[in-house]
Amino acid sequence: MKNGRHILAILTLAALMPAALCQAQTKKSELDTFIFSPQWSAQAQFAGYYVAKEKGFYEEEGLDVQIVHPFSTQTAEDRLRRGVSHAATLTLTEAMSIVDDGLPLVNILQTSMNSAILLVSRYGGDPMKLRGAKVVTWRAGFGQTAKCIASQSHLSYQWITAASCVNLFIAGAVDATLAMSYNEYNQLLQTGLIKPGEGVYRFSEHGFNIQEDGVYMTRTAFNRSRSKAEAFARASRRGWEWAAEHPEETLEIVMEYVRSMRIPTNRILQSLMLDEILRLQLDPDTGTRDFRLRPDMVRQASGLMAKEGLLSREVKYEELLP
Repeated sequence: MKNGRHILAILTLAALMPAALCQAQTKKSELDTFIFSPQWSAQAQFAGYYVAKEKGFYEEEGLDVQIVHPFSTQTAEDRLRRGVSHAATLTLTEAMSIVDDGLPLVNILQTSMNSAILLVSRYGGDPMKLRGAKVVTWRAGFGQTAKCIASQSHLSYQWITAASCVNLFIAGAVDATLAMSYNEYNQLLQTGLIKPGEGVYRFSEHGFNIQEDGVYMTRTAFNRSRSKAEAFARASRRGWEWAAEHPEETLEIVMEYVRSMRIPTNRILQSLMLDEILRLQLDPDTGTRDFRLRPDMVRQASGLMAKEGLLSREVKYEELLP
């Protein structure tokens, strides 16, 4: 009798397994696909999104999020413009340039609350006194604010664009380079060519603290899938908040993405990047993670760019709101 009950239990379980498997597949198929593109290759700059995916936060919001990083022939901006990604990360100045170009955008989540841009000199002196210097900036953009300030200061820089600012700086081909405090700056420190705090101009400390990374969608895409956009923003914010509370586990998740994409970096650099990215997310006035665009920073950035001819008009704060 005992063996009979045992056999019956096995048969019952076997009968239930296909139904359970089918139910799991159905639930997976019911998730809404949402394609998201960070503006660069895998690194701790995007840790919150990796966390939200790996911890199931997106699935809990009913989303099957696909994180598609850009490559040399297709940037995140390209993917956004062509509609092959629902959302992408852009700096505020990039987003305003796109809006000025005639493509309305919506900011659905603002992660950066401070500027990370630095100007670094090879000679240890004040880079803002190097008139006529050769200065390298990123081919992918991000240097609009620096160009405005250099122009206002009549520095007459010779701007050189490159995929990697670090390589030209190390080779001695330029006098100074733009750098992000969470990325290139740490790489340069590791080379020994510069020393902490020497020859560095931090724009955030000189009245130009302008927000950078945010998540943007075209207004058309947002209007078509507002509920998905809001769900993505909620889960992503949750991912960033979890990352701030669990930095070591977050770093493990980041390194999995880095290794899967064979990115030439190391754990130390990614740890430094994560620490700095999380610091930059704190509002300079409140000290909290507010995840919002600040109208004062939008006005400052837009005014600077319009004055220097990088925008044909000032882009208003309200134009970027959902």
